[in-house]
Amino acid sequence: MVYNMAGSTIGNKFSITTWGESHGKALGVVVDGCPAGLTLDENDIQIYLDRRKPGFSQFSTPRKESDKVEILSGIFEGRTTGTPISMIVHNTSQRSSDYGDIATYYRPGHADYTFDEKYGFRDYRGGGRSSGRETIGRVAAGAIAAKILKQLGIEITTYVSSIGDVQVSPENFNREYIMQNELYMPDKDSYERASALLSDIMAANDSIGSSVQCIIKGMPAGIGEPVFDKLDANLAKAIMSIGAVKAIEIGDGCMVSENQGSYNNDNFSMKDGKVSKQSNHAGGILGGMSDGSDIVIKAHFKPTPSIASTQHTINKSGENIEVSIKGRHDPIIGPRAVVVVESMAAITVLDLLFDNMSSRLDKIIDFYS
Repeated sequence: MVYNMAGSTIGNKFSITTWGESHGKALGVVVDGCPAGLTLDENDIQIYLDRRKPGFSQFSTPRKESDKVEILSGIFEGRTTGTPISMIVHNTSQRSSDYGDIATYYRPGHADYTFDEKYGFRDYRGGGRSSGRETIGRVAAGAIAAKILKQLGIEITTYVSSIGDVQVSPENFNREYIMQNELYMPDKDSYERASALLSDIMAANDSIGSSVQCIIKGMPAGIGEPVFDKLDANLAKAIMSIGAVKAIEIGDGCMVSENQGSYNNDNFSMKDGKVSKQSNHAGGILGGMSDGSDIVIKAHFKPTPSIASTQHTINKSGENIEVSIKGRHDPIIGPRAVVVVESMAAITVLDLLFDNMSSRLDKIIDFYS
């Protein structure tokens, strides 16, 4: 019997296909649609992968992986050729024996049960395709997308905006501090309080939820489609596809259901000869298309489901049992997911930027004239 897993590809003009499992030989990605002529090497990709790799923080899994990337195709003499770019990262620190007993029962909060129901079979070593290590391919592809966006004057800032009930203070926001602490928080006071909270959580053999904020600056107006491929809809799909994301907000997000139109509407004005908005409750997107202001996204991550505390579940024989999850696991997902959210946002907006190149006849004529 052949088991077919669709849904590992995302994007239209700029598309990526990820592959590999947590405890397999390697993971990777194939990127299609990258234009020829982009200066690119492994160092450009490694910078991004180093932001998500495990084992280098007191608040992450002790599994140590170098996550060293190798580009297999699509590059010649240091530049992209316009053909598919294939990248691979070998697994070097698997301890599959930690997961042997998981084959006999379903872990609470994991995809064990749903995988078995869908395929009648699952890779129980660290979660297989549903493991957080699947995001290696996304991040490698996101590094390429982000480099192209930077040449277009578009930059993305992403950070942990909350851990449990510890919220980042907008008044204390410091962009430089994001890369100076292991929780990727832009606020020193919030970082210190979150660190203390995490220490208590880890001592209790528990985990905690978090949120990640992503701000895209420099997007031109009019990017996105008005119906099914709305910019916010595509961003929602891309970011919700990240394991453990349970909600996404654009702009004011859930708060809009409590606001009045007189407050929620972003009034327009002219500033320096350009269309401007006096506020940004919409988060930079109107009618599914960018409006030229900052695109503001927030992703909410559930607590890591693998915890050492005793939990109730069932085994494959249908018996009620108690379990305590063994293995090496993060007590929080948000910090290592910062670069994953950033990568999926970059991939999504770049894909729609490429789509937009054929939206107006006058611009097509100008291009080919």
